[in-house]
Amino acid sequence: MLRREKAVIIGGGISGKLAARVLSEIFQEVIILERDSEPHGPFPRKGVPQGEHIHALLFSGANGLEELFPGITEKFNASGAVKINSTQDISWFHHGVWKLRYVGDYTTILQTRPHLEWHIEQYLKNIPNVTIQYSQNVQNFIYIEEENRITGVEIINGSNSIRTLNADLIVDASGVNGLSSRWLNKREVHIPEETVKIDLSYFTKTLQLPDNQNRDWSIKLLYPNPPFEKIGGGISKVEGNRFLVTFMGYHNEINEKEILKSDNSFIEIAKKLPKLDIYQELKVATALSSTSTYRVPNITWRRFDKVNNFPNGLLMIGDTICRIDPFFGQGMSIAVMEALALKELLTNETYTNQKMIETFHQQAVKIISPIWNMVITEDFRYPETIGKKPAGLSIQQWYAKNIFLLSSENKDIYNSFIKVMHLLRPTSTLMHPRIIKSVLKRRFTNNR
Repeated sequence: MLRREKAVIIGGGISGKLAARVLSEIFQEVIILERDSEPHGPFPRKGVPQGEHIHALLFSGANGLEELFPGITEKFNASGAVKINSTQDISWFHHGVWKLRYVGDYTTILQTRPHLEWHIEQYLKNIPNVTIQYSQNVQNFIYIEEENRITGVEIINGSNSIRTLNADLIVDASGVNGLSSRWLNKREVHIPEETVKIDLSYFTKTLQLPDNQNRDWSIKLLYPNPPFEKIGGGISKVEGNRFLVTFMGYHNEINEKEILKSDNSFIEIAKKLPKLDIYQELKVATALSSTSTYRVPNITWRRFDKVNNFPNGLLMIGDTICRIDPFFGQGMSIAVMEALALKELLTNETYTNQKMIETFHQQAVKIISPIWNMVITEDFRYPETIGKKPAGLSIQQWYAKNIFLLSSENKDIYNSFIKVMHLLRPTSTLMHPRIIKSVLKRRFTNNR
């Protein structure tokens, strides 16, 4: 049922593509303006510097993606993605203990981000009222001050010519340093925000590993045990019978110049992980790529729902609203959940565009808030982390630590933790009386 005319989306990343999918059901024409040139396969893009590192699509994100793009999961698998049992095929060292491993009820798909994004893009290209325009640099908004309304965008294309494009709705999916925030700041419009300084760095190589019958995992994660350890790592099988190895370090713990010197320098970092498992794999690996880097100095949540006189006709989505700590693998799933929320609002025929926008920004808060709190509870285990601490931080950290440790021995608690971590259940799930009893029992037992 098409009842609105034109929507323009700034940014063709995952959140922009998801927005295009849901808007295509309501708007007669949907145009994505992407700064990068057109990709010719599932390859990393210049505009997505984080794209070469290990990514995770949580259960909630995978379920939502299949809802938005029916059949896409099978396309992932048919083109080489690795389908695993989420508790049997993952080897996870977390806060000093190995998680339980058993055949569970959930599956996970391991693949590179370019592979995932490529298939989404191919799906979009088959939707007749969606157009992706590449090499388009959006420079400014078309703004009617008397109405406080944005009605279009000014664009510089690959030949440096300027053109304008009008629309009934503008969606900013251009990321944390996107146009809207700069434009609003220039107009001295205050954007309330929360910022936490974590100085996180990522370093990744694509590798080939020799066959090993004793390798009983498809992905292995070695998390640091804060505050004493700041370096973690992961190794994941992906399409093409390749492996991605990613090291991450909080508060600039990894010397970037050193790790980029050579393949051997990269391997040496693996000795600093909590366990030597990844180091043992790297000793016999063949590097298929150079080392890619990605830095996240701060995580930021911009509260556009609280902006006074927010301009009509503009909707924010994805990292434009909130860039979360990527180490926890929740960013793509948040984008999927936001797209599903937007889809539901669009079906309400009583909503004007502006009412829909305002309600969506409020819905985004409900999606982000519990995840943000979960993430910064962990980030603040490092005394070097700077930002606004949540209320009751020490109690939350103590309780979460016990949940992590019990996940190495109590299958019921681990199952509950997985559902919360994958955004299938609220964090209150972990406050069930049965779980509280186990936490208290562990405390008093260990204190004897």
